[in-house]
Amino acid sequence: MSKVNLRADTGRRPGSRISGRLRRQGMVPATFYGHGSEAVSISVDARELQSALATDAGLNVVIHLQVGDETHTSLARQLQRHPTRGDIIHLDFLKISLTDEVEAVVALELMGDPAGTREGGGILETIMNTIRIRALVTAIPESIQIDISHLEVGDTLRVSDLPAVEGVEYLEDPDRPIVVISLPAIVQTEEEEPEEGEVPESEEGAEEASDTESRSEG
Repeated sequence: MSKVNLRADTGRRPGSRISGRLRRQGMVPATFYGHGSEAVSISVDARELQSALATDAGLNVVIHLQVGDETHTSLARQLQRHPTRGDIIHLDFLKISLTDEVEAVVALELMGDPAGTREGGGILETIMNTIRIRALVTAIPESIQIDISHLEVGDTLRVSDLPAVEGVEYLEDPDRPIVVISLPAIVQTEEEEPEEGEVPESEEGAEEASDTESRSEG
């Protein structure tokens, strides 16, 4: 379980103009709440926040957030990003206990080369890269590893096929597909040969024209 420390500035007043000023100063407006406590408007240093979220745990990293004179265990949630730059422009910090079960999104890590792509000429189609889970904060895995080396052409690996992880509950539909091994689409470019005894349309037209000319000459 990854843990980082982050300091928050308190006393942030609401309002888009104030939030914009904070962002220009290299700060990110945020809200801290949870466990029955009232929501508190705070701000955090943008570079320190980016560093805190850069661990392998990503958004599931446990953040020891210093708010005033107290330090709270929290998770980063509800990130809002700038539509073009991708910068975090607002987020929530959810106060937690290490004995809490929480919902999280973790990466799906595909292991091995499928037999269907090695030997059968198939294509690996990845439908899901992440999955929602519920687990104790201390039991959230950095990723779920899936062995796909046995998959043949036509095989589908679904949520129900995921390995059991102690303390982890999968929250997605068990029938939802994760990866599919399929054959590449073949586009037919050659014209179909006419069946025996069948006259091609172009020749039919030529014959009709010839018959008409013959009758008019007679």
